[in-house]
Amino acid sequence: MKSVKKITGDWQKELKDFLLWKKSQGASERTLYDYNKHVNIFFKRHPDALQDIDKACMEYMSESIKPCTYNLRRAYLKCFCDYLFEDNLIRVNPFSKLPKRKVNDKIIDIPIDVLQQFLSIPDKSNFAGLRDYTLMLTQLDCGIRPNEALQLKISDFDFKHYCVIVPEEVAKTRHSRTLPLSIETVRAITKLVNYRPADWKDNIPVFCSCNGETLNSDIMSRRFANYSKKLDVYITPYSLRHCFALYYLRNGGGTLHLQTIMGHETLDMTRKYVALSDTDIKSSHNSYTPIRNVLPPKKTSIRKIKK
Repeated sequence: MKSVKKITGDWQKELKDFLLWKKSQGASERTLYDYNKHVNIFFKRHPDALQDIDKACMEYMSESIKPCTYNLRRAYLKCFCDYLFEDNLIRVNPFSKLPKRKVNDKIIDIPIDVLQQFLSIPDKSNFAGLRDYTLMLTQLDCGIRPNEALQLKISDFDFKHYCVIVPEEVAKTRHSRTLPLSIETVRAITKLVNYRPADWKDNIPVFCSCNGETLNSDIMSRRFANYSKKLDVYITPYSLRHCFALYYLRNGGGTLHLQTIMGHETLDMTRKYVALSDTDIKSSHNSYTPIRNVLPPKKTSIRKIKK
């Protein structure tokens, strides 16, 4: 049996050391924020969890939650418990016997007219509204992740060649990639940049607060929620990433090209992301079903127009 160190119950200290270790491994600020949030929630509900980590984790994961929420909890807590196990603070990682739950592909299929209405809501006469509109446009144009977009600097944009470079320190996968932009999006970004106060430095993000401070995706999610109420359609920053992927394929874009633009490490991730709607499947079926080859075509009769 694995020997463990004497447990002090000071999970805050262990979490602090864990986050420092993750940072040394190159984890982004957003990733560190998420680890901190999930571990804090767990220990607030189970403050004495280190005394019986197995029981506490089983109780926590047995709550009535959706599969995607379950998998999120598992991902963050498993990594933290791996750290505790390697540091001899627990005898076994309880998550080693808790498999991921199957999550059905979520289809976010927002009609074009609804997207047009959504883009018309922000008040573009002020900085905040123009920023929100431009962020929406950028996401719909290149499918960039919300948190990646919020960290972009002016120097990341190539206005001459209509593209934006997502630096490796900003990219979720830690691999830089170049995303093409439409001329309409470049014009909107240029207008937003020109709206900035003259004394703002270039290191201030393009999609920042009115005071030049860096925004996080939680703040933008709340702003999107307020816009959604006016439409009575729930749209999040990530919804626009889904929409980009779906409409990119519908408009004839290639899956491999989409994988590169989305920044997915495997094609399987891209396939799950662009789960097609029933309408797409029906349309594809009508075009390619072998029944069209097996059965003879029906003769079409033209009715006479009554005079």
